[in-house]
Amino acid sequence: MPTEVIEHRAAASATPRRLTTVRGQQDILFRAAARSGGLTVLTIMTLVGVFLFVRGFDAITDAGTAFITTEAWSPNEGNFGIAAVLFGTVTIATIAIVLAVPLSIGTALYISEFAPRGLKRSLITIVDLMAAVPSVVYGLWGFLWLTDAILPIAEWISTHFGWIPIFDVDGFEPGDPLSTTTVFTASAFIAGIVVGLMVTPIASSIMREAFSQAPVGEREGALALGATRWGMVTAVVLPFGRGGIIGGTMLGLGRALGETIAVYLVISPVFVIQPNILQTGTNSISSLVALRFNEASEFELSALMAAGLALFLMTLVINFGASMVIARSRSGAESEG
Repeated sequence: MPTEVIEHRAAASATPRRLTTVRGQQDILFRAAARSGGLTVLTIMTLVGVFLFVRGFDAITDAGTAFITTEAWSPNEGNFGIAAVLFGTVTIATIAIVLAVPLSIGTALYISEFAPRGLKRSLITIVDLMAAVPSVVYGLWGFLWLTDAILPIAEWISTHFGWIPIFDVDGFEPGDPLSTTTVFTASAFIAGIVVGLMVTPIASSIMREAFSQAPVGEREGALALGATRWGMVTAVVLPFGRGGIIGGTMLGLGRALGETIAVYLVISPVFVIQPNILQTGTNSISSLVALRFNEASEFELSALMAAGLALFLMTLVINFGASMVIARSRSGAESEG
């Protein structure tokens, strides 16, 4: 065979073949529907951001950078900012997540790994129903029952850990019979507990779904090698469900940052930065909007829209950051079978 023919055939075999996919009508319709849904969501989010920016533009240009650093809220007097409410929003959300994440992981692990088969379906239904309870119900529960029940705990924390600045309470002296527990009411601590119990079912459902997808072969392999049930959970289930843990936590954080009614019913609004989480008085951006919206002047309404824009952007940054973290730690990527 001539050398030219051999070289031509070798070159032809080295060229990668192009694979063509023939899509049916159902695949085309599904792809079009999926793309349309994604574009619709992005369009709506963009329009929301543009709306908030346009409506809040007057307040933003009037306040300038002081809008981020000012604690007071008196737009009609030209002295306003979101420093206090932004700090309160982050404080309440942080307390909620610190409470919700261990509860969510524990609940999800128990349902997926340890609960009896007959009880598992009932627990799943109960957790899903708790996620559907309106926030006003949690707010009323926190206002009417939790506040009184949590006061002794808050007092005990301040008595024994008051040397830590965040647990110190102005006007409270441990052991003084004249000290009153009213200084512990309507605090960021109570609001954070209410919001934490609200976001726990949502985060727990997401984590449970991730844990239940852990490969059966890796589970059985770990048990066959002599691992205990808990050893199998720590070596296989938790690493596999890492993305679900992060996703559930960030979804809960987004819910905690934007919670309105439950926080509004529990807190006592103040417009100063309140670093003492056990002490009466805190605030949040969402509750500020709910409190002032009906009676706001035109300029104050612009300031409220600017505050809403700040919350919108903060939530977007958190969600985008979470998606990047999840993309780098896909479920099962680092499991130890």
